[in-house]
Amino acid sequence: MASKIPLLVFTDLDGTLLSHEDYSWDAAKPALDRLARIGAGVILASSKTAAEMVQLRQAMGLQQWPAVVENGAGLLEPLANTPFSSSVYARLCGEVTKIRAKMQVGFRGFADMDVAEVSRLTGLSPPAAQRAKQRAFSEPGLWSGSAAEQAESLGQLEKQGIYARQGGRFLTLSFGGTKADQMARIILSFAPRHTIALGDAPNDVEMLEAADQGVVIANPHAARIPLLKGEASGRIIRMADAGPKAWNAAILAHLARLKLD
Repeated sequence: MASKIPLLVFTDLDGTLLSHEDYSWDAAKPALDRLARIGAGVILASSKTAAEMVQLRQAMGLQQWPAVVENGAGLLEPLANTPFSSSVYARLCGEVTKIRAKMQVGFRGFADMDVAEVSRLTGLSPPAAQRAKQRAFSEPGLWSGSAAEQAESLGQLEKQGIYARQGGRFLTLSFGGTKADQMARIILSFAPRHTIALGDAPNDVEMLEAADQGVVIANPHAARIPLLKGEASGRIIRMADAGPKAWNAAILAHLARLKLD
């Protein structure tokens, strides 16, 4: 029997579905409304915490779909609003502190910042910044020092099973897991006829390459993502615009190609 779900959309948030400037998704509402009308699913996949994702998912009317949190380290089930345990995060921060002290690493993570500093760096309101600090699996932060020093530090962290993922704003440390890992689980569960993934940063690459169709959203605040597997054949495309405007155009064009509109 054919799948009842015509399309699953896997999407990054900041700089992709959400504007980098004000975190608005207004420009993407036409495409979101069209997706809802045809019964397509929208899976939010971000470095954001469960506390942030619960609120965003509710505001977007997407609470019936799972959401990928903290760069794939966790999965928020449909309708769930219970925070994850912070025990993994405490262990992660402990290991990072030890490496940082040993190597004098110039890394400043969210655990080192108060709400006001997170708010200033991200542009989030203080309540939203507080939710961003409610982490369970990963630690975003900013590095200082040379590229060689950073590479050496990351090598030492990897020996402890800690891996780095570059997002649109921060380098995030975790014990592993990617957006693509959770994407595979969700696809297996929902068995959609088609999949599309949209993102703007290196931590989206595996997700973009795993989808039937990948869309690289322009990110004027970061270096260009290198050529990806599938671009030569058109399986992955790039948008000239950034944020929800590009997201809206990409989704509407894809629905037309699939004759789902």
